[in-house]
Parts: sequence; structure tokens; C-alpha cells
Amino acid sequence: MSAITIRPEQPGDENAIYALTEAAFRDMEFSDGDEPQVINKLRADGDLTLSLVAESLDRAIIGHIAFSPVTISDGTRDWYGLGPVSVIPLNQRTGIGGALIERGIADMRQIGAKGIVLLGSNEYYPRFGFEHDPQLAYPGPPPEYFQRLVLEGDAPTGVVKYAPGFG
Repeated sequence: MSAITIRPEQPGDENAIYALTEAAFRDMEFSDGDEPQVINKLRADGDLTLSLVAESLDRAIIGHIAFSPVTISDGTRDWYGLGPVSVIPLNQRTGIGGALIERGIADMRQIGAKGIVLLGSNEYYPRFGFEHDPQLAYPGPPPEYFQRLVLEGDAPTGVVKYAPGFG
């Protein structure tokens, strides 16, 4: 991995985040192309709980990760959704995404998150502690791609609903 700096999103980063997210998901077969708009909607709704960027040595934004609140039908509180996570195509598979995920998990712990859910690769995300839990559901996609990471307390049970920005 090339040298990067990870920092919270700042005012003025919005266009760079939009462009890199659009580029990162452009050729992804599972994407419908709405990821940049999702981030903008989360930001506009006040649901962008944590937004981190990865900067290259020349201060270009080359990666981004977002966390937003989720609701769980059993009433469990302080759980969040991870995603989208984006790395500019030229720098994908270099460890930047993993560094963003690790920093994001650490920052979410610090703000008191009890857990994190995501919809993603069941081959990639387990390395960060995520696992599929049949007691926690997100209707629609194949269930094995919906995963959770308990940060504190017990694992919730029920149906998860993402913030309205996800549509």
C-alpha cells in the first residue's frame, strides 16, 4: 500500500468523494450506480455518522468510507451500516479499502457504536470480524452477503433497515 493519510471528511471534499465513488463502482456488476447519490443523501439528511477519506501524498482523495445509522426490529440501538466504501480504481487491491475499514471500525467503537452491519463479499469482510448471522436479516439480497460485527453487548435479532438515503 502506498502512503496514505486517513482523516474525517471536511467541507469541500464532497465533489471528490462523489467522483471517486462513481469511478469505483462504475464497472462493478452488483452496483446500480447510485452509491454517490446515497452518500449525498445521507449527508443531506444528517445520517452520515462517520465519513472518512484516504488521501495520497499529494493530498488527492483516493478512498472513502461511510457509516450511517440502522434500525433493527428488536429495538436494539446504536448499530450502524458500513457502506459504501470506495477506492479509486487505479488504487484498488492495494490495502486502502482495508485501512479505511479498520480505521472506521475503531472510530465507531470510540463513538459508542454497539455493532455494524454491511452488505458485501462474504470472502472479504470476515477478515475484519464480520459474519453472517441468520438471526439478523436484510430482505432482498442473498442472505449470506448480509453480515454483522458486534462491537459491544449481544448480537441483535430481527430485520435491519438502513437510513432513508439508501432508498
